[in-house]
Amino acid sequence: MKGVMDPQALFSITLSLKVATTATLAVTLTGIPLAYLLARKEFPGKHLLDALVTLPLIFPPTVTGYLLLLLLGRRGPVGNLLYRLGGISILFTWYAAVVASGVAALPLMVKSAKAAMEAVDPRLIMASYTLGKGERATFFRVILPLARGGIVAGIVVAFARAMGEFGATLMLAGNIPFKTNTIPLEIYSAVSSARFYRANLLVVVTTFISLGVIYTVNRLGHRRPPW
Repeated sequence: MKGVMDPQALFSITLSLKVATTATLAVTLTGIPLAYLLARKEFPGKHLLDALVTLPLIFPPTVTGYLLLLLLGRRGPVGNLLYRLGGISILFTWYAAVVASGVAALPLMVKSAKAAMEAVDPRLIMASYTLGKGERATFFRVILPLARGGIVAGIVVAFARAMGEFGATLMLAGNIPFKTNTIPLEIYSAVSSARFYRANLLVVVTTFISLGVIYTVNRLGHRRPPW
Protein backbone atom coordinates (compact mmCIF):
# COMPACT_ATOMS: atom_id res chain seq x y z
CA MET A 1 0.00 0.00 0.00
CA LYS A 2 2.86 2.32 0.71
CA GLY A 3 4.06 2.06 -2.90
CA VAL A 4 0.54 2.55 -4.26
CA MET A 5 0.15 5.82 -2.36
CA ASP A 6 3.64 7.09 -3.23
CA PRO A 7 3.12 10.54 -4.85
CA GLN A 8 6.36 10.37 -6.81
CA ALA A 9 5.48 6.99 -8.30
CA LEU A 10 1.98 8.19 -9.17
CA PHE A 11 3.44 11.30 -10.77
CA SER A 12 5.75 9.21 -12.94
CA ILE A 13 2.81 7.09 -14.15
CA THR A 14 0.75 10.17 -15.00
CA LEU A 15 3.69 11.85 -16.70
CA SER A 16 4.54 8.76 -18.74
CA LEU A 17 0.97 8.48 -19.98
CA LYS A 18 0.94 12.17 -20.90
CA VAL A 19 4.31 11.99 -22.65
CA ALA A 20 3.48 8.78 -24.52
CA THR A 21 0.07 10.06 -25.63
CA THR A 22 1.45 13.37 -26.88
CA ALA A 23 4.40 11.69 -28.61
CA THR A 24 2.12 9.11 -30.24
CA LEU A 25 -0.17 11.82 -31.57
CA ALA A 26 2.81 13.65 -33.08
CA VAL A 27 4.22 10.41 -34.47
CA THR A 28 0.88 9.50 -36.05
CA LEU A 29 0.49 12.89 -37.73
CA THR A 30 4.02 12.77 -39.18
CA GLY A 31 4.40 9.01 -39.62
CA ILE A 32 1.40 8.37 -41.88
CA PRO A 33 2.45 10.92 -44.55
CA LEU A 34 6.05 9.66 -44.32
CA ALA A 35 4.90 6.06 -44.71
CA TYR A 36 2.80 7.02 -47.75
CA LEU A 37 5.75 8.78 -49.40
CA LEU A 38 8.05 5.83 -48.80
CA ALA A 39 5.48 3.23 -49.85
CA ARG A 40 3.87 4.85 -52.89
CA LYS A 41 6.20 7.53 -54.25
CA GLU A 42 9.48 7.58 -56.12
CA PHE A 43 11.69 10.63 -55.63
CA PRO A 44 15.38 11.50 -55.33
CA GLY A 45 16.70 10.77 -51.86
CA LYS A 46 13.94 8.28 -51.02
CA HIS A 47 16.34 5.65 -49.70
CA LEU A 48 18.25 8.29 -47.74
CA LEU A 49 15.00 9.47 -46.10
CA ASP A 50 14.11 5.86 -45.29
CA ALA A 51 17.53 5.39 -43.71
CA LEU A 52 17.25 8.58 -41.66
CA VAL A 53 13.83 7.56 -40.35
CA THR A 54 15.22 4.15 -39.40
CA LEU A 55 18.35 5.45 -37.63
CA PRO A 56 16.80 5.71 -34.13
CA LEU A 57 16.18 1.95 -34.28
CA ILE A 58 19.89 1.35 -34.93
CA PHE A 59 21.49 3.97 -32.72
CA PRO A 60 21.92 3.33 -28.99
CA PRO A 61 19.34 5.50 -27.19
CA THR A 62 22.06 7.59 -25.57
CA VAL A 63 23.47 8.45 -29.00
CA THR A 64 20.03 9.50 -30.18
CA GLY A 65 19.64 11.60 -27.05
CA TYR A 66 23.05 13.21 -27.51
CA LEU A 67 22.28 14.15 -31.12
CA LEU A 68 18.97 15.65 -30.03
CA LEU A 69 20.84 17.54 -27.32
CA LEU A 70 23.18 19.02 -29.93
CA LEU A 71 20.21 19.94 -32.09
CA LEU A 72 17.92 21.38 -29.42
CA GLY A 73 20.43 22.86 -26.96
CA ARG A 74 20.90 26.60 -26.59
CA ARG A 75 23.78 26.49 -29.08
CA GLY A 76 22.13 24.02 -31.41
CA PRO A 77 20.49 25.21 -34.66
CA VAL A 78 16.91 24.47 -33.61
CA GLY A 79 17.32 25.25 -29.91
CA ASN A 80 19.07 28.55 -30.62
CA LEU A 81 16.35 29.59 -33.08
CA LEU A 82 13.56 28.76 -30.61
CA TYR A 83 15.28 30.69 -27.85
CA ARG A 84 15.92 33.74 -30.03
CA LEU A 85 12.37 33.85 -31.39
CA GLY A 86 10.43 33.23 -28.20
CA GLY A 87 12.79 32.55 -25.34
CA ILE A 88 11.79 28.89 -25.55
CA SER A 89 14.02 26.18 -24.12
CA ILE A 90 12.63 22.65 -24.06
CA LEU A 91 15.62 20.94 -22.47
CA PHE A 92 14.90 19.37 -19.06
CA THR A 93 11.13 19.79 -19.46
CA TRP A 94 8.43 17.23 -20.18
CA TYR A 95 8.38 18.52 -23.75
CA ALA A 96 11.92 17.22 -24.12
CA ALA A 97 10.67 13.81 -22.99
CA VAL A 98 7.99 14.01 -25.69
CA VAL A 99 10.60 14.78 -28.35
CA ALA A 100 12.88 11.94 -27.21
CA SER A 101 9.99 9.46 -27.07
CA GLY A 102 8.60 10.59 -30.41
CA VAL A 103 11.92 10.24 -32.20
CA ALA A 104 12.38 6.76 -30.74
CA ALA A 105 8.83 5.69 -31.68
CA LEU A 106 8.63 7.20 -35.18
CA PRO A 107 10.50 4.39 -37.01
CA LEU A 108 8.15 1.74 -35.61
CA MET A 109 5.11 3.70 -36.73
CA VAL A 110 6.52 4.39 -40.20
CA LYS A 111 7.68 0.81 -40.81
CA SER A 112 4.33 -0.69 -39.82
CA ALA A 113 2.25 1.82 -41.82
CA LYS A 114 4.58 1.58 -44.83
CA ALA A 115 4.29 -2.22 -44.95
CA ALA A 116 0.50 -1.98 -44.71
CA MET A 117 0.29 0.58 -47.51
CA GLU A 118 2.61 -1.44 -49.75
CA ALA A 119 0.33 -4.44 -49.27
CA VAL A 120 -2.71 -2.61 -50.71
CA ASP A 121 -3.62 -4.16 -54.07
CA PRO A 122 -2.46 -1.75 -56.85
CA ARG A 123 -5.50 -2.76 -58.91
CA LEU A 124 -7.79 -1.20 -56.33
CA ILE A 125 -5.80 2.03 -56.50
CA MET A 126 -5.92 2.05 -60.31
CA ALA A 127 -9.66 1.35 -60.18
CA SER A 128 -10.10 4.42 -57.98
CA TYR A 129 -8.17 6.56 -60.46
CA THR A 130 -10.20 5.09 -63.33
CA LEU A 131 -13.41 6.11 -61.56
CA GLY A 132 -12.18 9.70 -61.53
CA LYS A 133 -10.90 9.91 -57.97
CA GLY A 134 -7.80 12.00 -57.42
CA GLU A 135 -4.75 11.07 -55.39
CA ARG A 136 -6.08 12.62 -52.18
CA ALA A 137 -9.48 10.92 -52.44
CA THR A 138 -7.81 7.60 -53.29
CA PHE A 139 -5.57 7.90 -50.25
CA PHE A 140 -8.42 8.59 -47.83
CA ARG A 141 -11.01 6.26 -49.38
CA VAL A 142 -8.90 3.33 -50.54
CA ILE A 143 -5.34 3.20 -49.17
CA LEU A 144 -6.00 4.43 -45.64
CA PRO A 145 -9.00 2.14 -44.95
CA LEU A 146 -7.27 -0.93 -46.38
CA ALA A 147 -4.06 -0.24 -44.47
CA ARG A 148 -5.75 0.69 -41.22
CA GLY A 149 -4.83 -2.55 -39.44
CA GLY A 150 -1.11 -1.97 -39.93
CA ILE A 151 -1.45 1.71 -39.13
CA VAL A 152 -3.30 1.09 -35.87
CA ALA A 153 -0.76 -1.59 -34.94
CA GLY A 154 2.00 0.94 -35.63
CA ILE A 155 0.29 3.49 -33.40
CA VAL A 156 -0.06 0.99 -30.56
CA VAL A 157 3.58 -0.14 -30.80
CA ALA A 158 4.72 3.49 -31.03
CA PHE A 159 2.82 4.26 -27.83
CA ALA A 160 4.50 1.35 -26.07
CA ARG A 161 7.92 2.47 -27.31
CA ALA A 162 7.25 6.01 -26.13
CA MET A 163 6.22 4.70 -22.70
CA GLY A 164 9.45 2.72 -22.39
CA GLU A 165 11.96 5.27 -23.66
CA PHE A 166 14.86 5.71 -21.25
CA GLY A 167 18.26 6.67 -22.69
CA ALA A 168 17.31 9.54 -24.98
CA THR A 169 14.88 10.89 -22.37
CA LEU A 170 17.57 10.88 -19.71
CA MET A 171 19.95 12.78 -22.01
CA LEU A 172 17.41 15.36 -23.16
CA ALA A 173 14.99 15.80 -20.26
CA GLY A 174 17.02 14.62 -17.28
CA ASN A 175 15.56 12.81 -14.30
CA ILE A 176 13.98 15.60 -12.25
CA PRO A 177 11.48 14.46 -9.59
CA PHE A 178 7.94 15.76 -10.15
CA LYS A 179 9.03 17.25 -13.48
CA THR A 180 10.61 14.77 -15.92
CA ASN A 181 10.72 11.46 -14.02
CA THR A 182 8.90 9.08 -16.36
CA ILE A 183 8.32 5.45 -15.37
CA PRO A 184 11.62 4.05 -16.75
CA LEU A 185 13.62 6.83 -15.10
CA GLU A 186 11.75 6.41 -11.83
CA ILE A 187 12.36 2.66 -11.81
CA TYR A 188 16.07 3.29 -12.30
CA SER A 189 16.11 5.85 -9.47
CA ALA A 190 14.09 3.63 -7.16
CA VAL A 191 16.39 0.64 -7.64
CA SER A 192 19.50 2.84 -7.28
CA SER A 193 18.24 4.11 -3.93
CA ALA A 194 16.92 0.69 -2.78
CA ARG A 195 13.28 1.86 -2.77
CA PHE A 196 12.09 -1.45 -4.12
CA TYR A 197 8.41 -0.94 -3.19
CA ARG A 198 8.30 1.92 -5.71
CA ALA A 199 10.20 -0.05 -8.35
CA ASN A 200 7.87 -3.04 -7.89
CA LEU A 201 4.78 -0.88 -8.31
CA LEU A 202 6.07 0.68 -11.51
CA VAL A 203 7.14 -2.68 -12.93
CA VAL A 204 3.62 -4.01 -12.33
CA VAL A 205 2.09 -0.98 -14.07
CA THR A 206 4.49 -1.33 -16.98
CA THR A 207 3.71 -5.06 -17.25
CA PHE A 208 -0.03 -4.42 -17.50
CA ILE A 209 0.51 -1.76 -20.14
CA SER A 210 2.81 -4.07 -22.12
CA LEU A 211 0.32 -6.94 -21.94
CA GLY A 212 -2.37 -4.58 -23.22
CA VAL A 213 -0.16 -3.60 -26.13
CA ILE A 214 0.65 -7.22 -27.02
CA TYR A 215 -3.03 -8.18 -26.82
CA THR A 216 -4.05 -5.28 -29.06
CA VAL A 217 -1.39 -6.01 -31.68
CA ASN A 218 -2.28 -9.72 -31.70
CA ARG A 219 -5.97 -8.91 -32.19
CA LEU A 220 -5.11 -6.62 -35.09
CA GLY A 221 -2.85 -9.29 -36.59
CA HIS A 222 -5.65 -11.88 -36.57
CA ARG A 223 -8.32 -9.54 -37.91
CA ARG A 224 -9.50 -10.36 -41.38
CA PRO A 225 -8.77 -7.81 -44.10
CA PRO A 226 -11.77 -5.65 -45.03
CA TRP A 227 -11.93 -6.71 -48.68
